[in-house]
Amino acid sequence: MISSAEVADRFGALRERLSRAGGDKVKVVAVTKGFGPDSVAAAIGAGLADVGENYAQELLSKSNSLSAQPGIDLQPRWHFIGRLQRNKIRKIASLVHIWQSVDRPELASEIARRAPSATVLVQVDIAGKDGRGGCPPSEITRLVRHCRDAGLEVAGLMAVGPPGPPELARPGFRLLSTQAADLGLPELSMGMSADIEVAVEEGATMVRVGTALFGARPR
Repeated sequence: MISSAEVADRFGALRERLSRAGGDKVKVVAVTKGFGPDSVAAAIGAGLADVGENYAQELLSKSNSLSAQPGIDLQPRWHFIGRLQRNKIRKIASLVHIWQSVDRPELASEIARRAPSATVLVQVDIAGKDGRGGCPPSEITRLVRHCRDAGLEVAGLMAVGPPGPPELARPGFRLLSTQAADLGLPELSMGMSADIEVAVEEGATMVRVGTALFGARPR
């Protein structure tokens, strides 16, 4: 079991890291992928209202579990941050606060059908890694336009940095920041436990953090 006190201590240390990098106002999304529903309850108890999930079934299961727990009267603001399958959208459409991983037009169209006027982030591939999701940088403007034409609110851009030393992520994060500024998009979701300092230095408004809050992910 993960306790709220443990998460609160780690959240405090994380806030210090963010502050030293100049990110006092950066929003933290607690990523509970692979952890049980207790991790979500602990995050809520530690003051983390935004929780990210990578899999539709896991999000749905945790949401149902929270609703069934006595004394838990607060659902988090769920962020969907993983590779998204069109056939799973309808199952979680009523729960998701922000869809962070919209990377192709057909996803945008299905979200608009199931959750009209939903808030989305366009995910961009800054690492060039197969299987990690994201549209090519050359397609950002076109996809943002498609989302808006479908009636969605495009709040910003999202990206996953490449594996390896944090500095490897800097060029991609800088590109994302420039693109968001050119399009007038306020939100930049980039940076995870290992590279949050670089992300903040390059303009992140939102970071997605798992291990720095909950420890090593269970096998």
